[in-house]
Amino acid sequence: MKWSDGINIAFFSLLENPLRTFLTLLGIAMGVTAVIFVVSVIEGLNLYVADTVSDLSPQVVVLDKFGVIKGQANWLKAQRRNKDLTPADAEAIRRQATLVDKVGVSREHGGGVRRGSERVTDVDIRAVSAEALEMMPLEVAAGRVFTPFEAEHAAHVCFLGYDIVDKLFSHQDPIGRNVTIWGRGFRVVGVAQKRGSVFGQSRDNFAMIPFSTFLKIHGAHGSVHITIRARDPQRMADTVDEVRGIMRARHHLRYNLEDDFGIISAKGLMEFWQSLTQMIFRVAVFVVSISLVVGGIVIMNIMLLAVVERTREIGIRKAVGARQRDVLFQFLAEAVMLCALGGAGGVALAWLCTWGVRSATPLPARFPLWAPILAVAVTSAVGIFFGLHPARKAAQLEPIDALRTEEI
Repeated sequence: MKWSDGINIAFFSLLENPLRTFLTLLGIAMGVTAVIFVVSVIEGLNLYVADTVSDLSPQVVVLDKFGVIKGQANWLKAQRRNKDLTPADAEAIRRQATLVDKVGVSREHGGGVRRGSERVTDVDIRAVSAEALEMMPLEVAAGRVFTPFEAEHAAHVCFLGYDIVDKLFSHQDPIGRNVTIWGRGFRVVGVAQKRGSVFGQSRDNFAMIPFSTFLKIHGAHGSVHITIRARDPQRMADTVDEVRGIMRARHHLRYNLEDDFGIISAKGLMEFWQSLTQMIFRVAVFVVSISLVVGGIVIMNIMLLAVVERTREIGIRKAVGARQRDVLFQFLAEAVMLCALGGAGGVALAWLCTWGVRSATPLPARFPLWAPILAVAVTSAVGIFFGLHPARKAAQLEPIDALRTEEI
């Protein structure tokens, strides 16, 4: 018997019981859908994180009071232990570090921006030094960023995000006009390029002012972020070690004590994120593996039932010359076809779910191109594994005994 004949027989056997076939396919399809959908969301998040981290140059690290915190216990511990970082710390690094090219300070503070009767609330107001501003990957849509002279002399100037300009100035040119921040007037010198939103949070709802101006208004209370750029990107690890040593000496930390500050780098953020997504992926694979095993057991039972139902048919086929391997291939092809169709259905459903989530929610999702091949391959392997026993049982039936069996 040709392979094509065995596949045709298997296909039409599935069509004889459409409801049973559909319910069997459904179990496999749900498992495949779940794992591909999880992978799609992870892929989308990976792209977003990579895009966000790309804002932080590989040559730049940021010293922060907390850094990247892993777990609530570590957060509470850091709250009790970590000290505020100050502009004096930045000055010490600038003075003592030999591998550092530039050092800047910045701080974020909430507030509103007003122009006349119009007001934008919950604005991310960022106070940055001239050095920190140089290390930011800003794209200017109109005007300019504030100059080192303005940053040094506490000028009341600001650089606005797209959302602020859109709400306060509509179709007017904002450059040179005044807005009110914290009850004080600031002159707009530039507008940033629109960046859009992620997870429903806008990345254009910010206003930048000189750090010296912030100190003049609010004083030097609270912790700052210290942005550091290495002289040589190839010696990034040495630069981080040098900065860490300076900070530990300033904070009088013994050798056996942990850092009471955090160091954030593009590499560190990506490693932290990848460790999270790997854990999520392992859990998803474990859950889907259980689903596929259950689906495989269901398929084995269905195929064993099919052998019982078609015992007389098997006897007739053997009596007219069908060999054991012909019968084996027919039933094995039926099991593999069941699983492969379930896998294909799962891929289609996962694509629809991914498209729906990407279209209707701010959650980034990207359908993986390798998913269809892997899904069909894995489900086909499940079909071979769980379909082999029923197929062997059918192939080993004696023709005389099979012909004596009454049809069910």
